[in-house]
Amino acid sequence: MSAQPAPLVPPADTDFEGGQIDLFRAFLCNGPAERDRLSNTFDLWDSVPRYAISRQQMAKIRKEKGFLGIRQVVFQYRGRTLEARIQAARILDDKTRTETDYYPSANEELVEDALRKIAAEQRNAFFDRKNQRSGVVFTLYALREELRKQGHARSYQEIVLSLNILSGSIIELRATDGDSPKFFARSAYFPGISAVSRDKLEDDPQSKWIVQFHPLVTEAIDAVTYRQFNYAQMMGHRTQLARWLHKQLSLKFTFASLATSFEMRYSTIRRDSALLDGYGQQRQAVAAVDAAFAELKASGVLMLVKKNEIRSARGRIEDVVYTLSASMEFVGEMKTANKRHKNAIDVSQQAVDKPVDKSATDPDFR
Repeated sequence: MSAQPAPLVPPADTDFEGGQIDLFRAFLCNGPAERDRLSNTFDLWDSVPRYAISRQQMAKIRKEKGFLGIRQVVFQYRGRTLEARIQAARILDDKTRTETDYYPSANEELVEDALRKIAAEQRNAFFDRKNQRSGVVFTLYALREELRKQGHARSYQEIVLSLNILSGSIIELRATDGDSPKFFARSAYFPGISAVSRDKLEDDPQSKWIVQFHPLVTEAIDAVTYRQFNYAQMMGHRTQLARWLHKQLSLKFTFASLATSFEMRYSTIRRDSALLDGYGQQRQAVAAVDAAFAELKASGVLMLVKKNEIRSARGRIEDVVYTLSASMEFVGEMKTANKRHKNAIDVSQQAVDKPVDKSATDPDFR
């Protein structure tokens, strides 16, 4: 399979060093075993519902229309209404010479998460402030092993397909509230990629690949707006919805304690994840949310989940309120993540590469 990724100028040796990238790799933890379970999550980027359509749904659309059009998803981020417009990647199969459209889906999300974990390892990630780019150097073997380690084994061909989809798919973000958009960004999921050809994959899986991350990831590394979280636990969840919920809790339930709770509504989850649109009936979608929370409870993220159905006068479910109590483990992880984030901000302000500007991202998004 082949795609047309953007040309990527290799990073300089100095881009693998420096304060901001060191902070990105510096987790607060007790030893190598605990560190191995950690990665970073990004506030705005990981709040965008960009992997919300399944391969089965894509196949149905292709059968009906022959192609995948621009997908529009409206969601909210910290009180603002945003819209994501996703343009599918058109992939040419080198064997059959046929073209197929793909939106990024759960497979590609797993690949991105695994690459971000690899980037958190020593000297794999680069940050180039001058050219406002960041990314990771890796081998297909290392990526395949990371996915296998987390219970998501993929073949080399499947991994390359996902990388081509990520480099070929365009996502446009804009604010839709107000008279005119105040925020706009348009980029490929992976704006740049340097890769070997398919013919070399099986012969040389140790060849170096370079992927450039989305500009919002680069911005977060520069502004220190990422947070450490239990990546291994998140990757261990069976469903994509449970993984999405885990990330959202890691970003938003930062005040977790045994005395506090966190409220999430079914309507909010449906809108902001876009993962429930494929269900034909609301009761099926609610059941999927119930199952995802049960998964988080079983895995030790949550201690208690209380469900309150809001019904109309005729008894129809209008919404569901979930009141969540964190486990002791999650409480400890949030306190550690808070401390690590504060330390990183303090160090960055003192002088690593430059004093960090906390308003580097649009302050309206806070």
